[in-house]
Parts: sequence; structure tokens; C-alpha cells
Amino acid sequence: MRAVVLTEFGEPDVLRISDINVPAPADDEVLVKVAATALNRADMLQRRGLYPNPFPAKHNVPGLEFAGTVVAAGRHAGRWKINDKVMGIVAGGAYAEYLTVPAEQAFRTPHGMSLVDAAAIPEVFITAWDALVVQGGLQPGGRALVHAGASGVGTAAIQLCRAMGVWIAVTCSTNKTQACRDLGANLVIDYTKDDFATAISEATSGQGVNVVLDVVGGDYVARNVACLAHKGRIMQVGVMAGPPASFNIASLMPKRASITGTVLRPRPPAEKIAVSRAFADALLPEFDAGVLRPIIDCRYDLTQIVDAHRHMEANANIGKIVVTIAP
Repeated sequence: MRAVVLTEFGEPDVLRISDINVPAPADDEVLVKVAATALNRADMLQRRGLYPNPFPAKHNVPGLEFAGTVVAAGRHAGRWKINDKVMGIVAGGAYAEYLTVPAEQAFRTPHGMSLVDAAAIPEVFITAWDALVVQGGLQPGGRALVHAGASGVGTAAIQLCRAMGVWIAVTCSTNKTQACRDLGANLVIDYTKDDFATAISEATSGQGVNVVLDVVGGDYVARNVACLAHKGRIMQVGVMAGPPASFNIASLMPKRASITGTVLRPRPPAEKIAVSRAFADALLPEFDAGVLRPIIDCRYDLTQIVDAHRHMEANANIGKIVVTIAP
């Protein structure tokens, strides 16, 4: 099968397509013919050698999410039938024509949605939902601040908050503000022009937000604390700007606030299965009804994977970058 195999690390041009063996499913796994995958920032880190190969005994193939068709199943993977359409998250391996995944970790694709579009759902929507709602405790009628509002996670978060009746503010660059407004953000802050902490204070009459979802880190951390309401939470899901700058940890104490770091990729299989099943139960009906949808910036073929990575690193995308695998 065709797969993008990392044999060296560096700039996008190290990404090369190789011919490797189709994996065999374990007893509790299904073999999926992959229709499409979608890019994530972790793929950039893996390409640069900053994320270890999640399967050291196997080829180093990136790719954290997929949608495709079940073509084989292990002896104890009876949840799915051959030709079922599924999607899900994986620790790696989605830049390939076939992958294996625990049967319980895969979930069905939304009714009426193409497999290629469905590939843009799993990683960012699970990340946003898990961080904001499951761990962040966000409730209807609450308030949230989401950084990088036009990113995959950001566009998912805006839709989730809108569906829940949550007031949401986002930060983004000038050329992406209208897209965030169109998705339903209540307050869009152009970080190139305005200080988001000041904007949040003014918009909430000093009450702050219940949850901050941050993929940036760096010097945002201290200002995130300033944005929090009493008992608010910062959910740190990325550090695109590098390690968080130092801040006065005592600033959390009067608010009884907290900062939680969270990622999906290194979680053990049982946790990935649990969050995938809970997500499917809670939100697939919203996708079926058209309340939630993946925001897709552009589509590339697997043979264009270098260009796809360059596009993401240029920070030009609004929403997801999808890579089709099957013809």
C-alpha cells in the first residue's frame, strides 16, 4: 500500500510516499481502507522529529485521524461489518491507504456526509469538546474564550459553543475575523490590533469567562488568567508560541482558578476508546442534523502532501486541511 513514511526529519520535503505492507488487524481491531485524513499541528512536530514514532517497531507514518471503510476485522472485533463507514482518532498511521484501529475506538460517520469530509471531524471536534465540556466543565449559558478561532479546533469550538448556548469570544488574525463571525462567535478579537484581556474584561463587564481554550501558550498564559471568572479554568491544548512565559501563580488563587494541560495522542487505548464513544453518543446526532459540520479550508491528494504541510505552516488555513487517500 502507499503510505507517507518518515525516514528523516525536517522541512516538508522530507515527506515521501513509499510502498509498505498492509497491516493485519489484531483480534480487537478492524482494518480500514482510508478515504481521507486531515492535517494537525502534531503532524508538523512528528515530521520534524519532535514527536516519537508511536509504533517504534513499525514504519513511522504520521496521521492522527481518518475516515474510511472497514475491509477486515479481528476475531473479537464484531462491532463492525465489512463495508461499514467509520472514522476516528489514531496515534499515527493515517497517511496511508490502510490502517488498523481498535474496533471500539472507531465510530460511524455522520448520515449523508462524504467520507472525505468526515475525515476532518475526529481530532479537532473531540479535542474541543473534551477540553471545553468534559474537562473544562463548560455549561449552557456560560462564557468561553478560544484562541486561534479560525483553526480546526477553533472552528469546532465556535460551533460547539453556539449549539450549547454558550457566549464565545475568539482571537484570530485580521484576515480571519469575518470567518469567525460567520460561524457564530459572539466576540472576535483581532490579536494583531487589540489586547484580548482588555477586550474580554470590557465585553463581560469584568466578570470574565468560565473556560479558556488555548493552543498558543507563551505570553498568553498570564493574560488568560486575567480573563478568568471565579473558579474558571484554562485548558492548554497546545503551545504554538513555545513554552508558557513565567507568570505569578498567585494570580490563580483569589479566583480559585486552574490550568490543565491536555492532549489526545498519548492517552492509553482505554481512554481513547472512552472519549471516542462518549463523543459519538453526545455529538453524532448534531452532525446528522447539520448543527455541526467540519470547516474545510482545502483538499489535497496524498501525492500533494508536501504542499499540504507547507499550507498549514503558512497559517493560511481557515478550518481543516484534508488529504484524500483513496481515488
